[in-house]
Amino acid sequence: MPRRIAVPASTLTAAKIALLPLLLWQAVQVRRRALQLPEAAGKRRGRHGATQAVAPLRVLLVGDSSAAGVGVRQQGQALAGQLALHLAEALGRPVHWQLVARTGHTTGEALQHVRESLLQPADVLVTALGVNDVVRQVPASRTLEQLQALHAEAQARAGVRYWSHQALPPMQQFPLLPAPLRWVLGAQAEGLNQLLLQTLGDQEDRGLMRPPARLAGAGAAELMAEDGFHPGAPGYALWGQVLAEHLARRWRRLERADS
Repeated sequence: MPRRIAVPASTLTAAKIALLPLLLWQAVQVRRRALQLPEAAGKRRGRHGATQAVAPLRVLLVGDSSAAGVGVRQQGQALAGQLALHLAEALGRPVHWQLVARTGHTTGEALQHVRESLLQPADVLVTALGVNDVVRQVPASRTLEQLQALHAEAQARAGVRYWSHQALPPMQQFPLLPAPLRWVLGAQAEGLNQLLLQTLGDQEDRGLMRPPARLAGAGAAELMAEDGFHPGAPGYALWGQVLAEHLARRWRRLERADS
């Protein structure tokens, strides 16, 4: 994953202090005018692919509103459904999935949600968390600590062997956010991404994956939901396909190491 330049912490802190009244006012205005969309309807577990002699790959997806499918009507259109669909095609084997996600969750709240949930056995953990941590000003070190605790919980209770965390999107490009709020949040998001990259990297049992570049920048509007913040059906389909290709490569590598 290419490295991006993060704003020095001292520069970001100075900017936040200098701009604090404006940032607080902008944050209130964003909350007032933001379009509130529901989570995707449907069951929070399912399967894709015909029943075969080969054992299914089991996926646990944990996250916030993006994992919960805000922006589309049904879970089949959301990240969980699209990931399972494309992963079954990529591997040529059934995929069973479970979703533990809720709108607005920080990483700490998602960890508690996992602890309170009945987890099915899982081979792969996918986490999509961090945006709400940035919005609520959770220290990056605390977010990392809670992510690692979530991974340990999934390993101990579900048997997870590979973990893919979805990096935060470039919040500085979110059309919903005005400047300078979008710059400050974008800088914080990239700072968290850099910390996660240093810690998770691209290891045998875990890794950090950037969301598809087409979900941000020019041309992204056609992939997004009407709130301008979450993916729409085309966006989730793209994300699910790219993530499925990533997981298929990593899982084949694990299988080769086992043989």
